[in-house]
Amino acid sequence: MRYCILSTEKELQFVAMPDSYMYQLVALLHRLHKEIGKLTVSERPAIPEVIAECTELELHAQGANIIQGIDYLADLEGRFASLQEENYPLIALLTEIRALHAQLEYLVEEGEYE
Repeated sequence: MRYCILSTEKELQFVAMPDSYMYQLVALLHRLHKEIGKLTVSERPAIPEVIAECTELELHAQGANIIQGIDYLADLEGRFASLQEENYPLIALLTEIRALHAQLEYLVEEGEYE
């Protein structure tokens, strides 16, 4: 597993992903940052900044926890799916989120998701 350290306005988030899928998560988050300003809805979902990624992570702060990548992507999909966007082709962003989520679901089904 690899860990992605994300920064939101309020906190740091720690997302665990299978090693070979971390690049896809980071690329997805960068793409969302690039495209979020093009949405015409008044309430845009907050996209955290990617701070770092690492292979080992030991948390010491109380309340800090590791979010599994599959859960993080399900939440991200929910935030984008609930938007009432009419002008920007939101389906393209949702497709990218759902594709990575589906890959992780397949790993779970095959027993390969740690």
